[in-house]
Amino acid sequence: TSAKYRRPIGAQMKARVLVLPLLIVALFPLALADMEPIPGYETTKQTITAGSGPVVAKGDTVTVHATGIVEEGNKKFWSTKDPGQQPFTYQAGVGKVITGWDQGCLGMNVGETRKLRIPAHEGYGAGGFPAWGIPPGGTLLFEIEVLSIKGKGGEL
Repeated sequence: TSAKYRRPIGAQMKARVLVLPLLIVALFPLALADMEPIPGYETTKQTITAGSGPVVAKGDTVTVHATGIVEEGNKKFWSTKDPGQQPFTYQAGVGKVITGWDQGCLGMNVGETRKLRIPAHEGYGAGGFPAWGIPPGGTLLFEIEVLSIKGKGGEL
């Protein structure tokens, strides 16, 4: 190619830097295409690994591994798998965690891994959670694995 028609190296690099984010944004809806709605909510779910046995129900005490990412910026804000962290335990379906998580985990089996996409109003809302790096109006992506379930009758 003639030098007069070749873009300067800086321009070539700039074009690549611009194209990659556009490609990711263009393909992101495909990654969410397999997400299923949770009836009555805007949070969506996708089973990554099927589990078996007991199912998470309202009032159960559930222990999970979880990793949370802010969709805008694709930045991890929390993971129970990080050094120094431990699995997270909560009471399911009774409003003790954000709505999208609370509703999105109901029906999971022990050993199941599920992705959740939680819109801001079913997450931390218009205020976000700045201490964790969650911006106002931030959409959350979680990958959650159920480790154990304790129901009203004890360990399940």
